[in-house]
Amino acid sequence: MSINCDPRIMRASSSRPLKGEVSIPGDKSISHRSLILGALAIGQTRITGLLEGQDVLDTARAMVSFGAQVEKVEGGEWHVEGVGVGGFAEPETVVDCGNSGTGVRLIMGAMATTPINVTFTGDHSLNSRPMGRVTDPLSKFGVATFGRSKGRLPMTIVGARSPIPIQYTVPVPSAQVKSALLLASLNVPGDTIITETEKTRDHTERMLSSFGAEIKVEDYSNRRLITLSGYSELKGQIVRVPSDPSSAAFPICAAITVEGSDILVPNITLNETRAGLFTTLIEMGANLSFENEREESGEPVADIRACFSPDLQGIEVPPERAASMIDEYPILAVVAANASGETRMRGVRELRVKESDRIDAMAKGLRSNGVSVDEGEDWWIVKGNGAGSVKGGSTCQTFLDHRIAMSFLILGLSSQKYIEIDDCSPINTSFPNFIQLMRELGANLEARG
Repeated sequence: MSINCDPRIMRASSSRPLKGEVSIPGDKSISHRSLILGALAIGQTRITGLLEGQDVLDTARAMVSFGAQVEKVEGGEWHVEGVGVGGFAEPETVVDCGNSGTGVRLIMGAMATTPINVTFTGDHSLNSRPMGRVTDPLSKFGVATFGRSKGRLPMTIVGARSPIPIQYTVPVPSAQVKSALLLASLNVPGDTIITETEKTRDHTERMLSSFGAEIKVEDYSNRRLITLSGYSELKGQIVRVPSDPSSAAFPICAAITVEGSDILVPNITLNETRAGLFTTLIEMGANLSFENEREESGEPVADIRACFSPDLQGIEVPPERAASMIDEYPILAVVAANASGETRMRGVRELRVKESDRIDAMAKGLRSNGVSVDEGEDWWIVKGNGAGSVKGGSTCQTFLDHRIAMSFLILGLSSQKYIEIDDCSPINTSFPNFIQLMRELGANLEARG
């Protein structure tokens, strides 16, 4: 399912106060994992709240190509009939993962220790991204890979016929790498041990445990050890996907920066490995509150109220927080542009290899709208001049990146002049009803020819 955004050019202009309650689509990370683990389980997995963005739907189609049955039933629930650990069949055609780096890297891990050959591809953006940080450690299991130069797609992966357990320290904070290795280790004899020096989002560990995997997590002062015993039988589960905090970040940050706004965003996961943005916003002086805190499907959730915050201050964001908010730095830069003083973001090298070079993309767009930005290889500084200080008046390139597109549209809602983006179609990959939802809150978003 894909919702077109036509015409592709979109303009955001100064808006009246944003008001109301907004329902955010399901969490993308948990949606990907629920489909993959459902396909690796025995029996039926029933999923409610699945994000029906293009990225997740591409993962659903991929699971079908490996032999699982995936269908949407009446009432919006999704059912997955799994094939069991080690039960993936060899796809008859190339597996196209579209724009999703998360999808392709997790699927590579899930099939890597099954003796099948799989060719992966994606759109122009995905095919330009390096896969070596996943394929290199997967090779330690006995996997062979054949791709383009610099480890790019299209790529054929030859699954290990006699996989061996490994011990591996993830060199940079990456939930995708960790998760791919954990999924691969399901079909390996003995214990695989993955070490993190910085804790990253732990949805995979939580869900593996709930599906019946034998997994142990040990936290120390300077590292985190995850031990998974292979050949566990996964059993189908009932999964309720909470709303995506990365998607919720956009209306929340819009409310913080648009004068007079007051919105409620229900059912957002407050998993500590995902909530770094909310901590940062509160430190900057944002008017955020958490209501009806509870636990659902093993994830802490709450309803978040966000109100206009006229006295935001720039801060130094701790580098160790990056893993818990890596996808939210583009929209944080929008808030920083409306704060007083410098917001310093360090330890964010991974932003250079996302759907786009997000530091470069945001820096160019912010500068074109009158905001001063300094940047380095793994840091950047946004120099804000307070609420309503962004001049606007330019068209920003999205570089086929959904988060860049949404961030600049949010910036335009509080700028002195309009801000346009060159292409809103990438938004479909993660948040297909974003424009409609924002308009219902009162956002001034106008399609252009």
